Amino acid sequence: MKFFKYHGLGNDFIIINNIEGNITADGQDAKFMCHRRFGIGADGLILVEKSSIADIKMIIFNSDGSRPAMCGNGIRCFAKFVYDKNIVRKDCIEVETDAGLMKIDIRAEGGEAKAVTVNMGQPDFTPANVPILLEKNEIINQEIEVEGKKIRITSMLMGVPHTVVFVDSLEDDTVMHMGKLIENSSYFPSKTNVNFVQVINRDNIILRTWERGAGYTYACGTGACASVVAGIVNNLTNEKARVQLRGGDLLIKWKNRGTVYMEGPAAEVFEGIYPNY
Repeated sequence: MKFFKYHGLGNDFIIINNIEGNITADGQDAKFMCHRRFGIGADGLILVEKSSIADIKMIIFNSDGSRPAMCGNGIRCFAKFVYDKNIVRKDCIEVETDAGLMKIDIRAEGGEAKAVTVNMGQPDFTPANVPILLEKNEIINQEIEVEGKKIRITSMLMGVPHTVVFVDSLEDDTVMHMGKLIENSSYFPSKTNVNFVQVINRDNIILRTWERGAGYTYACGTGACASVVAGIVNNLTNEKARVQLRGGDLLIKWKNRGTVYMEGPAAEVFEGIYPNY
């Protein structure tokens, strides 16, 4: 089975063209293929499939076999793949995902997608939709207690569940330890992605994300969106901000509290044949 390896700021994905519909890869296959010792190695597996309601359909599995509704870095890689491989050769692509229809703008140079802007939709702060088990109208700068430690969080559904924690400084050990604890805490029945954010100024933030189902990641597109949204509702950032991730930068816009837009790169790494399918 032929596969392609892509990354969006270090958040890497295996992409398989399943336009013909003859590949039945599932979460268990994703676990094997994404394993960094016994498989190809990736944060997720993406299938490219036909859609009856959009230009193309994206199905994604995390490296632990779970199936998220959406992935910001993943959909940028997906869009570059379908554009560069002439599957959908359009400057504006509509993609069917488990989180709904996503509109993507391609900026091409020399016939190749160089930058991808994704209409990420609107954040949903309704606790039942995140979901988070707190009896509040919305979770903004709300104090919770995890393993005896009090933490202030802002939680939302940004295609997938996201929780943002603002910190004075970022340390990898804290991200990994507290990220895992918050992800799996009883507040979140479906778990949550956890974003630790250091605000540099109103136009720039630094983000480190513990990703639900994948662990400490180099970049998280939906997390970058959620972090800027959280910055705005907590009056810490402007409506457009640059997000510095471990793998590079994303530009996020949330004007007039409407639609969130994410702009950033994606890159092909290599292609190959997976023999054990």
